[in-house]
Amino acid sequence: MSTPVETREHLHELLKSFDTAMVVTFAANGDMHARPMALAELSVDGDAYFVTSIDSPKVAEIRANSVVTLSFQSPRQFACITGHATVVQDQALVDRLWQDMWKLWFPAGQADPNIAMIKFEAQQGEYWDNAGVQGLKFLYRAAIAYAKGESPESNPQQHAKVQL
Repeated sequence: MSTPVETREHLHELLKSFDTAMVVTFAANGDMHARPMALAELSVDGDAYFVTSIDSPKVAEIRANSVVTLSFQSPRQFACITGHATVVQDQALVDRLWQDMWKLWFPAGQADPNIAMIKFEAQQGEYWDNAGVQGLKFLYRAAIAYAKGESPESNPQQHAKVQL
């Protein structure tokens, strides 16, 4: 049986393979709004930074409702993290995280006054890992359960909820 530390580590290992997240915020009318964003930084506890323009609609959405979900997907691995986000303008942080590809959005470079960082603080995560051995184990458990007319037993290496 996996421990909370093991499932937290498994979630982090899975998340390290992603460079983009679907960032889900709430629009002013209450609708959810998702958009892909490149990760500027992801910590072991699920906290993350994203770069954005201070004039972006997502900035107003986060300021009005800080609840944010990050969703990650590959062909056989899936994860989501819920938490709260804030918008910060911190030149030292921008300097530390700066990536040259950001010049596409900020041609003036890292000193551009419109650069803002979204600071995401994770509270809970969940993952589904059907890649490699985990996928084979799931197929085996599913075949046995199917033959018995049951549902497969849960395996924390394949699916777990994680408090962060």
